[in-house]
Amino acid sequence: MERKEGSAQFERMTKEPVGRLVFTLGIPTTISMLVTNIYNIADTYFVSRIGISASGAVGIVFSFMSVLQAIGFMFGQGAGSNISRHLGAKDEKSAGEYSTIAFVSAFVVSVVIGILCLIFLKPFLRLLGSTETILPYAATYVSYIIIASPFTVCGFVMNNILRFEGKANLAMIGLVSGAILNIIGDPILIFYFDLGIAGAGISTAVSQIISFLILISFFLRGKTSSKLKIANFRLDFSKLKDIITIGFPSMARQGLQSISTMLLNNYAAFYGDSAVAAMSIVSRITFLIFAVGLGIGQGYQPVCGFNYGAGKYSRVKKAFKFTLCLGETLLGAFALICLVIAPYAVGLFRKDPEVLEIGILALRLQCIGLFFQPLGVMANMTFQSCGKATLAVISSMLRSGLFFIPVIVIGAGFFGITGVQCAQPVSDILTFIVVLPMTIHFMNNLPKDTDS
Repeated sequence: MERKEGSAQFERMTKEPVGRLVFTLGIPTTISMLVTNIYNIADTYFVSRIGISASGAVGIVFSFMSVLQAIGFMFGQGAGSNISRHLGAKDEKSAGEYSTIAFVSAFVVSVVIGILCLIFLKPFLRLLGSTETILPYAATYVSYIIIASPFTVCGFVMNNILRFEGKANLAMIGLVSGAILNIIGDPILIFYFDLGIAGAGISTAVSQIISFLILISFFLRGKTSSKLKIANFRLDFSKLKDIITIGFPSMARQGLQSISTMLLNNYAAFYGDSAVAAMSIVSRITFLIFAVGLGIGQGYQPVCGFNYGAGKYSRVKKAFKFTLCLGETLLGAFALICLVIAPYAVGLFRKDPEVLEIGILALRLQCIGLFFQPLGVMANMTFQSCGKATLAVISSMLRSGLFFIPVIVIGAGFFGITGVQCAQPVSDILTFIVVLPMTIHFMNNLPKDTDS
């Protein structure tokens, strides 16, 4: 039965029209991204009712959650890329080994990081950009998230493996269930039980654990092509190297995103808690829009990996073009809408005059940057899915690292808070300029299809 299911999945991934395939795989991942980010916005909304400093704490802790996501994505996407290409080559045994090695490695790493963060909690939060008034709220909030961090990281690993297998529906169920539970839990624990920001932390931790349990059940019940089994685990350094090498671009991208958020918080902190809160709110809103394009792109990744592994390079090109056009259309439409409703969107969270003044301009500038994001994301996903580690690393480090860091440092130094507000859109435009020729060269040099 499992062999028949694997064969049917191979036929689907390598023969179904790429537009329909990307779209059907992209819808569940887009829903997952949207619901997860709606949860993030709901979290920001409910915590903002406590006060400005509490609202700023959400932005500080979001940096730590980006670190957890970076670890989970490194092991998950590193394994997933290898798994999809091995499944495309009809090698299910190796796919299962990659799955198990990634899961165990991610669990061990996240436990070690969690322990270190608890030991050095306050210095760690100051490093993330916390002010002294924000620190008590951030410490309370993040403590619960640290405790649940092994479940959070392994949840990201399993979610990515499911996506790369083309099982986006299962990945969606795990993520959406946890996010919905969190949205429900926030107001109950924060206000009804009067737990304040501790309630938000508890709600997040519990939802992550439940999401983990749902996701792992799919692997244990044989719903996946790559089997998560203890028998599959052995310390195979060559496979671990494959996972880390291909997954490192995700680690670099997410890690640099965390560093960029830390810098954003630190530079915004020069202008008070209102500036930190404003930039935190703007980041949540723009990432909700970006999640639409990212979700479609994640639907593209298994199509790219499967067909590259199967030697069907023309399908890789077709899938890339379709996904890029779809992502640009969707992000462009949402960005235009957000440009118009920016005052209402920021005011939904805080109506303080200073927060509104800083947040509205920052949101409109970042909406302009959204038009330039799809190509950078698509290029990075393509290089990673095809196992092109060097190109994937370079493209992953541009937006939030090689460009953002000098742009915000120089911009803040010369233009003050305006330099902070425009750092991200300037980085998006520069990334687009560099990635465009890299992508054209890669696509033009793909070989002809091999016989299958």
